[in-house]
Amino acid sequence: MVWFVPGVALLLGVWLLYQNFASQGPEAIVSFETAGGIGAGKTEVRCRSVKVGMVKHVKLAEDLKSVLVRLELNSDSEGLLRRGTRFWVVKPRLSATEFSGVDTLITGAYIEMDPGPIGESRVNHFVGDETPPATNRSVPGLRLILTADEAGFLSVGSPIYYRGFEVGRIEGRKLAKDGLLVTYNAFIGEEYSHLVTENTRFWNTSGIDISAGADGFKVRTPSFQAMVSGGVCFGVSPGEQPGKSTADGAVFPLHPDQDAALKATFNPTVRFVLLFDQTVRGLAVKAPVEFRGIPVGRVVEVSFDLIPSVLDPRIPVLIEIDPSLMRPETGHEMSTPDSEFVKLAVERGLRAALKTGNLFTGAMYVDLDYYKDARRAELGQSGKFTTLPTVSSGLAQLEAKVTAILDKLQALPIDKTMNDIAAAAQEAKTTIADARTTLKDIEATSTAARAILDDPQFKELPADLRKTLEKLQTLAVSVGPDGAVQGDLLRTLDELRASLRAIKSATTTIDEKPNSLIFGRDSSGNPQPKAPHGGR
Repeated sequence: MVWFVPGVALLLGVWLLYQNFASQGPEAIVSFETAGGIGAGKTEVRCRSVKVGMVKHVKLAEDLKSVLVRLELNSDSEGLLRRGTRFWVVKPRLSATEFSGVDTLITGAYIEMDPGPIGESRVNHFVGDETPPATNRSVPGLRLILTADEAGFLSVGSPIYYRGFEVGRIEGRKLAKDGLLVTYNAFIGEEYSHLVTENTRFWNTSGIDISAGADGFKVRTPSFQAMVSGGVCFGVSPGEQPGKSTADGAVFPLHPDQDAALKATFNPTVRFVLLFDQTVRGLAVKAPVEFRGIPVGRVVEVSFDLIPSVLDPRIPVLIEIDPSLMRPETGHEMSTPDSEFVKLAVERGLRAALKTGNLFTGAMYVDLDYYKDARRAELGQSGKFTTLPTVSSGLAQLEAKVTAILDKLQALPIDKTMNDIAAAAQEAKTTIADARTTLKDIEATSTAARAILDDPQFKELPADLRKTLEKLQTLAVSVGPDGAVQGDLLRTLDELRASLRAIKSATTTIDEKPNSLIFGRDSSGNPQPKAPHGGR
C-alpha cells in the first residue's frame, strides 16, 4: 500500500506526458522578409479566419536576408501542410487598390494560410507572401495567365471587367526571368467563367487613353477605380465566334488597348511594295491600309532597303493585307501578290495613294481604290516583293496645279503692270489732291451759304416775296377780262382801227389824185366815173 500512491502519481505523469505529446500538432517553417506584426506565443495562425495554430518561435535566417517563423498547428490540421500552401501576414493595409485588415488594429496581426491543392505531398518549409492574394485558392472560379510587354498601371487587386461589370481580379504579377514579358495571374468568378473562351481578347484599360492618328482623335475613360488602380477588360471581336470554353491555367496575351485587341484577329497573307513619287511625311509604321474606307491592312516598313537600285528616287513603302477582310472569297482569290485576281484588278484601275487621315496631326494612310482615268500599269517587282502601281494623292495634284498657276503668274508682265499701277496711283494721288481742294471750296461755299441762310434779312425774304406775289395777283386781276385795263385796251384798239382805216383812205386818195395833197379832195358827192383806158 505504501507504493500505491507513488504508482498512481507515476501513471498520472506518464498519461499527462502522453497527452502533451499527443496534443502537439505538426510544425512548419515559413520565411518572411520581415517579422512586422509577428510575435512568438501571441500571433495566431488562421485558415479562412479559423484558428489552426500559433507562432512558436521567430529568428533571423543565417544569411540575415529573411526571418524564419516556426509555426505549430493543431493536431487535426496536419493535412493543411502540403505543397502549394501559401502563408501571408494579415495586418492593416491601405493602397490604391485595397483597404483591408482594419480588424487587426484591435485584435493584432495574424498569419493566414491557404492550403495547397488536395493530393499534393506534405512539406514543412514555405516562403510566405508579402502581399495577400486577391482570392483564396479554395474560392471556386477560373484562374488564367495573362502576358504583356509592359506592366503599366496594373497591380495586384486590379479589377477585371466584362461589358463594364466586374467579374474578377488580378491576383499577382511577376516579371519573366528573361525580362521580356510581364505575367499576371487572373481570377474570374465561377459564375462568369463561361464568358472566357478560346477566342476571347483581353486588353488593358488603365488610366485615360488619348490617341491621335490617321483615324482621328480617340479618348477613352474607364471607371474611376480603373483609372486609379488599373483594370482589364475582355470580350470577343465583333463578327467572331466565341469558340470553346477554356480551363484553368490557360494563357492569353494582354493587349495594350481595345483597338489592339480587336485587330488581333488581323491575319495578313499578302505583301506589296508601293513606290511613291511624293513625300511620305506623316506616314508611320502600323498606319492603316484601307480599301474605300474599310481597313484591310497596315504599313510594315518605310525604307530604301526595299528597293535594290540606289538611283531610284521613289519612296518605297511595304504594306501587308488581309484579303479576307474585304470578302471571305477574296482571301482564296488573292492568295499571292501576283495572282490573276490582283492583275485583273490593276488592269481595271486599282491603285494605291497616300491620303491625309487627320488634318491636325498630319497623319496619313494608304488608300486602295479604282481610278478610271489612271494610266495603264502592271504589277512590278522590287527585290523579292511585288510592287503595286500608285497615283499621286489629292494634295500632290493640288500642289502641281498651284505650281502651274504660279508659273503662269510668273510669265505675266508684272513689272509693266506694276509701273502702270504706280502711274495710275500717282494720277489718283493728284486727283485726290484736286478733290481735296474742291472739297475745301465746297466747304467754303457751304459756309457762305449757311451765313446767308442765317442772315436776318434773308429770313424776311419769304415775307417780301409773299407781298410781291399779292401785288402781282392784284395786277393780273386788273389786266384780266373784267379789269379796267382790259376795257382801256379795247377802246384803244378800236381807235387804232379807225385811224388805220383813215390812213388807208388817205393813201387811196393820194394814189388816185396825187395833187390832192395841194388842192385837196373834191367836195362833190357825185364823182365822175373814170374813162376807160385806150383813148375812149
